Amino acid sequence: MIDRDALAHDAAALVRVPSPTGEERAVLERLGELAAGHGLAAELYVHDLAALRAHPGHPGEEAPRAELSGLTVTLPGERPGRICLNGHIDVVGVGGEAWSEDPWSGRVEDGWLHGRGAVDMKGGVIAALHALLALRSASEPAPTVVLQAVASEEDGGLGTFAALERDAAFDACLIPEPTRFDVICAQAGALTFRATVRGRSAHAAMRLEGRSALDRYLAAHLALQAHERVLNRDVTHPAMRALALPYPLSVGRIEGGEWSSSVPDRVVVEGRLGVPVGASVEECRAALEAVLADGEEPPVEVEWTGGQFASGETDPAHPWVRAVAAAVRAERGSARLAGVPYGADMRLFCARGIPTVMVGTGGLELAHAVDERVRVDEIAAVARIIAGAVLEF
Repeated sequence: MIDRDALAHDAAALVRVPSPTGEERAVLERLGELAAGHGLAAELYVHDLAALRAHPGHPGEEAPRAELSGLTVTLPGERPGRICLNGHIDVVGVGGEAWSEDPWSGRVEDGWLHGRGAVDMKGGVIAALHALLALRSASEPAPTVVLQAVASEEDGGLGTFAALERDAAFDACLIPEPTRFDVICAQAGALTFRATVRGRSAHAAMRLEGRSALDRYLAAHLALQAHERVLNRDVTHPAMRALALPYPLSVGRIEGGEWSSSVPDRVVVEGRLGVPVGASVEECRAALEAVLADGEEPPVEVEWTGGQFASGETDPAHPWVRAVAAAVRAERGSARLAGVPYGADMRLFCARGIPTVMVGTGGLELAHAVDERVRVDEIAAVARIIAGAVLEF
């Protein structure tokens, strides 16, 4: 049984604690207090950041940080098995556009929870917490369930990587990211890159004496667009081929030139490369570097920066997928298995052989957006789905 009012209270309490990526300690402490208030054992810990950065599997990071914390809430089980519920509590910034109210208000009104992180994904973390409460009072025995609340998802997944280095003894995992109640069995990867295109400066009045780095980049941009078309041609993966653009390649930032009357000698672009399900990160990097190799000197310089998300997938026929889908059908009347075109922490579990799915509320279009919000009844529905899946598995 899910107490909707208590769930709304707890979700609002988390939203009210600002937790941009790199500054998550306070919200983890608040979550620990909420768990303890419900009589659940919570453990807050600090990871060895230097060791993680030196690890060959380091997944990349972008936000500055001096500390990486995590929190686990454990419900001991009465039958064999160990299930992980994983959710991130870091959020993106509030942006430069004006919100209708304080982005950290945590206001609950007319069935909606408002504020940064409401949908992505503090609501999902609270759904997992209240699923533990429901399992504790259930008449049926459950396996041990561990809620991992992690930092650093938004910039690469270092929090989950660290949590799994600490404890990866799980039979299955559910991540309550916002999925519109689709059961996500496959996720694309995403690699962040920086490309530096060089030219030769000259006075604008003597343009022909120079080589515009911008003109050179325009050809490179056309090559990137062509590469995106290749990546998305003849997609065969059943969970990905229904998407309009399974593997996007986009340039999000361009900087170059120093003076309006000078031919620009350098253009720097930063972008994001989609990684097809089943493709290796290494081959995707090599393919992009080959696309940008235009034969000119000096060569285009490509750096792989920030988050480096591999792809991940779980067999739709796995008993865990069937259990989650059954729980979604019981709650919503139907269940759709699907894939998503973005990187997520799911792939870190899949890489360790842990069957993992994502399922959560609607509202993905409001994640990272102004006036982020989520329906409280949908958070409660996710809590029931989680509890049902654990008991079904």
